[in-house]
Amino acid sequence: MASIAYAQHTMKDPARDNYYNTFKDKRVVFVPVFMGLDLTEGWSKLMKAQSERLGYKYEVRNPNFNTAAGAQILTSLISEKPDVIVVQNPDVQSYARLLLKAEQAGIRVIQLNMKTNILTTGFVGADAVEIGERQARAAAKQCGPSTSGKVLILGGPATSPWSVYLQQGYKNILDKQPNIKIVARQSTGNYESAKAKSITQVVLQQNPDLCAVLGVWDNTDVGTAAAIKEAGKSGKVFVTSSGGGGELACKGLNEGMWDHYVSYDVPGQGRDLTDLISAALQAEQNKQKVGAIKTVLYTPLIEMTKANVKEHPCWSLKTIH
Repeated sequence: MASIAYAQHTMKDPARDNYYNTFKDKRVVFVPVFMGLDLTEGWSKLMKAQSERLGYKYEVRNPNFNTAAGAQILTSLISEKPDVIVVQNPDVQSYARLLLKAEQAGIRVIQLNMKTNILTTGFVGADAVEIGERQARAAAKQCGPSTSGKVLILGGPATSPWSVYLQQGYKNILDKQPNIKIVARQSTGNYESAKAKSITQVVLQQNPDLCAVLGVWDNTDVGTAAAIKEAGKSGKVFVTSSGGGGELACKGLNEGMWDHYVSYDVPGQGRDLTDLISAALQAEQNKQKVGAIKTVLYTPLIEMTKANVKEHPCWSLKTIH
């Protein structure tokens, strides 16, 4: 049998050295709404892992759900000039001018899961309008003509992107459903579980035939589910929620806290985020003008129910990498 002859010399990858050199001495700063959540801790773990792999500096500046503190952090960062700021916006307006100012100062800004009303270098996150539409379709299917059609809608802070854009999604679907009657549309404050519980308790007292609740987020909807359970309405009031698909998502479905769940899959979202950070740092290395290209990456959504929950294993901080 003839032997295969191999070249005695090696060929150098023309992109490799420049790729890794791109990240040396670069700095990325994450400004979340607040840390300590599965979402923010998951995103941060993935960014930190990438920084260690590629060699850039990574840090977190946590305003702890204080918008004024977040604005101060961003103002300080504009002076410090890191290469990339990753920001999770508390609402659609508060940081908008600061983010534009940061980009004008040469800092690339990537918005994460909650965007302002302006676009920067990048956005990675769920399409909240589509989440709202999927939740609304599930509720409308459950609350047909043989039901009361009564629906409670829970939101977060009034100007939060997670409230504003979800509401648009609900409207897109529910306005076309003649049987649906929205009995209340209320804010849970800063996504407070206790407030979701008290609102749901009052609405159930006023509407014992309530058909469905459109919840704003799984952490918040733990309170929603508790109110329904205490009222003896488990299995009688349909609950749809959403979130990053962590352990709470599966627990909630398996324990009947919610019947329908829209996941934006933090591990997959984190991969999109770290890829966009890498692209932003390479754009800087190539002297591309900040803001010349604006990239939006909407995360593919996963709809989960108790029937299919085993097909979509939920992640934890131990398993995410």
